[in-house]
This record gives sequence, C-alpha cells and structure tokens, in this order.
Amino acid sequence: MLLKTKLTCSSYLFLIFILSSCDKLAEQKPQDYPYNAVGMTMGTSYNIKASKLPDSLTPTEITRQVKALLEKVNGQMSTYQKDSELSLFNQNTSTDWIPVSPELHEVLKEALKISQLANGVFDVTVGPLVNVWGFGPDEMSLSPPDDAVIKDKLNQIGYQHLKLKDDGLFVKKDIPRLYVDLSGIAKGYGVDQVASLLERLGLVDYMVEIGGEIRVKGKNNQGQSWQIAVEKPTAEKRAIEKVLAITDTGVATSGDYRNYFEVEGVRFSHTIDPRTGRPINHKLASITILSETSMEADGLATAIMVLGPDEGFQFAEKNHIAAFFIIKSDKGFDEKMSTAFAQSTKVSK
Repeated sequence: MLLKTKLTCSSYLFLIFILSSCDKLAEQKPQDYPYNAVGMTMGTSYNIKASKLPDSLTPTEITRQVKALLEKVNGQMSTYQKDSELSLFNQNTSTDWIPVSPELHEVLKEALKISQLANGVFDVTVGPLVNVWGFGPDEMSLSPPDDAVIKDKLNQIGYQHLKLKDDGLFVKKDIPRLYVDLSGIAKGYGVDQVASLLERLGLVDYMVEIGGEIRVKGKNNQGQSWQIAVEKPTAEKRAIEKVLAITDTGVATSGDYRNYFEVEGVRFSHTIDPRTGRPINHKLASITILSETSMEADGLATAIMVLGPDEGFQFAEKNHIAAFFIIKSDKGFDEKMSTAFAQSTKVSK
C-alpha cells in the first residue's frame, strides 16, 4: 500500500499578518511595536502586538500575566494534558452532574449554542472520531479506520448528550463514554481571554493571535485598521489570497489544505463530519469568519467548513454571518463572500 503523508500540528496558522505594505508578508519589524510577544500555547504559537502601552506597564509584566493566563486556559481546556479539567471530565464515566469551572462552563455553553444553530455539524463530542482518524492526541495510524469502528464511534458522540446547568455551573453526560474535544473553539476563547486581559491593563490598540485565530482592536502602529491577510489555501507554499482591513472584531479561518494524510491518492482531511463520521469531501478549501468574539468565529468557521460551499453559504446568509469562502475550481480557486462579510470589511489586494 502506498502511503503519502502531509501532516502538521492541528493548530496551524491560516492567517498572515500584514503590518505595513501589502506587497510583503512582514514589512514591519517586530520591534516597531512597543509590545510584541511570541510564544507557544495549546500546542501552537501565539503572537501579540500592541501599538501603545500605558506608562505604568512594562512589556515584561504584560508577558508575565499573558503567560499565566494561557497556562490557566490550557489547564482547563486541553485534551493533550491528561490532568486538565477537560481531560478529567472525559475520563469520568459518571452520568451524574459534575461541577466545573466558570471558564469551562462558558466555552461548553457557547459550543452547544453553535451546535444547535448549525444542527450538529459543529459538535465538541466528535473527539472519538477525530482520534480514530489519527488527528487527535492518540497515536496516529495513517490509515482509514474500518467501517465497523466508525459506526461504533458514531454511537459515542452527539452534542445532545452533553447537558449544562447554569445554577451552580454543572455539566453531565447522558452516555458514559462521551468525550469532549474543544479544539474547534478553545483557541478562539483563549484569544478573547488575552484580549480582555489587555483591555483590563489599559491597552486599546492590539492584535492577539493564537494558532491563526485573531482578535483586533483599535489601530496598528501606523494609525490604520489592522491589515490581516487570508492565506491562499495551497499546501506547496504560503501566499496571500486577500487582505482585510479590519478592527474591533474576532477572526477565524478553517481549511483542509495543511492537516491531512493521503493513502493511495485519496486525501483525508482533519475536519470530520459528525453526521457521517468521515472527513469532509467537498470543494470548500477555506472559510474565514468575522464575529464579535474569536470564540464564536472559531466555532462558526468549523461548522461552515463541514457544511461546504453551498450549504455553508446558505447557512451564513440565513444567520447573517460575515463569511469569506475560498472554493476549489478547475482553474484554481473562486472567492465568495456573504452579504454580512461584504458589509463589514474593506478588502484590498
């Protein structure tokens, strides 16, 4: 059997930050910003920039607080960290109500809201299927699972089996083997939390990015809207598809062009359709969402990526979602944007 692989970390970057000229991917140097921090979190990288700093704050102190916050989020939401709050919930086979932190409860509540809106195509319980296809924390097999295995895992999932109680912040499973994976929404939540921290510290002009999910506010250091480039969805090399001039918004992109494996010429994407238990197979290469929060944008991008170009566009229009589609065609790629997207951003080449 011929086996060809093309794999990256599941939290890869889809967006490139255009800080000055649209002709170059990084025209300005990091030191041009009074605050610029990079590091690793949630199995991926983060990048934070601020155009102005309050006189009372040093970059070192900001970074200390950012790192502490991200460690806390990772300790609550990670499926790779065996003693995280989420991992302990997954290991617990009880169907009784279990108390959880306000933070985990908030993310689960947002996830279920998006699941209900999208009729289950976004489903944080899809983890067993993600794992069996080799895209989770389990050891990767690099081969498609048997139909019987997929059927068994389908019986273990379903967002409707996850219940929340606001009074006292409790969560319960209807089925003992229910497993929750927040990789489709937790990075966006982390971005929002860092953004909230920066605002509490008095920063009003910033860009926060974790694994490609973004939140921007105010202006860049040239006094302009932040210039965010959507990447061309090709695995061979990184290039710009479109540049967005945006501010005061969350941004998330989902795609199938970097995290996948191939077996005998058949490509298997990391995005699993919870309706079928199998990787998506349609012509939507990339979807970018603008929303009030990065967490919502993150979840909606995953949902529309599962739906595909036609059903996804109808979903975006019906729900007034700002969505930018890059669709595979015989000649390369076609672009399509929802009405809300066209109204909410300036787009330039």
